[in-house]
Amino acid sequence: MKNSNPAFLQNPLESFLKKPKHHFTRTDILRYIGKNGIQMLNFRYVGGDGRLKTLNIPLQGRRHLESLLSAGERVDGSSLFNFLEPGSSDLYVIPRFRTAFRNPFSAIPAIDILCSFYDATGNPLAAAPENTMHKAQRSLLEKTAYSLDVMGEIEYYLISKRNETYRAGDQRGYHESGPFIKWEKLRCEALATIARCGGSIKYGHSEVGNFSDSEWDYEQHEIEFLPTATEDAADQIIIAKWILRELAQRYRVTVSFAPKITSGKAGSGMHIHMRLMHGNKNITLENGELSLAAKRCIAGILDLAPALSAFGNTIPTSYLRLVPDQEAPTRVCWGKRNRSALIRVPLGWTHRSDMIAHANPLEKAQREDPGQRQTFEIRSPDGSADIYLLIAGLCVGARQGLCTSGSEAIADAAFVDVNIFRKDQQALLQKLPQLPASCGAAADMLLEKASILTAGDVFTDALLRGTVEKLKAYADDHLREELAADPEKVRELVRRYLHCG
Repeated sequence: MKNSNPAFLQNPLESFLKKPKHHFTRTDILRYIGKNGIQMLNFRYVGGDGRLKTLNIPLQGRRHLESLLSAGERVDGSSLFNFLEPGSSDLYVIPRFRTAFRNPFSAIPAIDILCSFYDATGNPLAAAPENTMHKAQRSLLEKTAYSLDVMGEIEYYLISKRNETYRAGDQRGYHESGPFIKWEKLRCEALATIARCGGSIKYGHSEVGNFSDSEWDYEQHEIEFLPTATEDAADQIIIAKWILRELAQRYRVTVSFAPKITSGKAGSGMHIHMRLMHGNKNITLENGELSLAAKRCIAGILDLAPALSAFGNTIPTSYLRLVPDQEAPTRVCWGKRNRSALIRVPLGWTHRSDMIAHANPLEKAQREDPGQRQTFEIRSPDGSADIYLLIAGLCVGARQGLCTSGSEAIADAAFVDVNIFRKDQQALLQKLPQLPASCGAAADMLLEKASILTAGDVFTDALLRGTVEKLKAYADDHLREELAADPEKVRELVRRYLHCG
């Protein structure tokens, strides 16, 4: 009799070991490698540029493999991070077994494992982005008894040779289907591959951005994940971007997560959704309304938001996206279902609970706790973001808001329920604090909030100095004015940062 169970997409290691990835042990990895003919072990880690790095290790015997899984390897940290000096920069990369997945692209059977950085004393590298995120989440939990679950939305453009068949209208690609959208197949293959590599996916779809020039088509897509623990949320975004690039290479198209491809067309963001957790319960809502704790959390994040641009908008073209009337935020405020706000509380399942039964008369009403699915999102980050440092900053902001007496009043004062970019709302717009308009301004904001970020030994001074130094080096404080009358300079800038993050 055939197996009638659905063929769910799953990490092959979870299927083979019959356990969830968070329970993987060194013995499990050894067993999978031994039983499945694995010949290559790839250690993966994220450098200071936010991109995935690789150490390829051919497996040459059981003792060699056991040593790698017991002690990791050495790397040159000064070539990965600008806050480390070459004189004492050796680091250990130590595999995190729960991140192991079967490499979907390698001709040689290979297992990939994400690694953490450790210093010469054998302790976690204090300024490493991944470790900074862990410290921030731990500090939030210890100080408030709350934690954040996080999910990301990756927007990206696929750039291919111009195709004259079944053309969608300019900037009319939202949720379009083939054949009007040309790269649905690539997106679906990416969704399946990400899931098999351990990602928890909500859905994928085409986005509003699509346009053409005389030679090329530009088609925008989006992949959204499900809320999960911060470490998983960050890791899956890094892996997803790598998978999309590998697939684009195979399909002979270009994928770009750049915040802006050209003037006057939709940019690509990387919105980050959060839900405030108390133990295993989402407490973002209380009696169908935003909870007091969630308001405090939002207040703290709003206060830090301009400084967090230093981690979420890290290249000059980031600030070509953050302009009025582009569904990208420019002011510090929040709202419900309001896409002109920096933080948005999207539509939840707080009203009719019998919609399924109403749409399907043969079904009975299904009862679900509506509050468990509620999130709030910050809309300013883009694909250039250092996802680990950005999430760390969001955790610090949440901690700040939850620990500050009366912060809910700050949230109430920053609430908007109108499109702030409408002409009749200009008086309100001018009252709201601004987000930075350049990398240099973001660096200044970061320095202003440095004491909050370093409190509790979360961010280090060296990490903040390195971030400020990198941002200031762009010297982009007057870039918008310089580009206004120079289309060729815009194109050159876009080309330079096409493969950010």
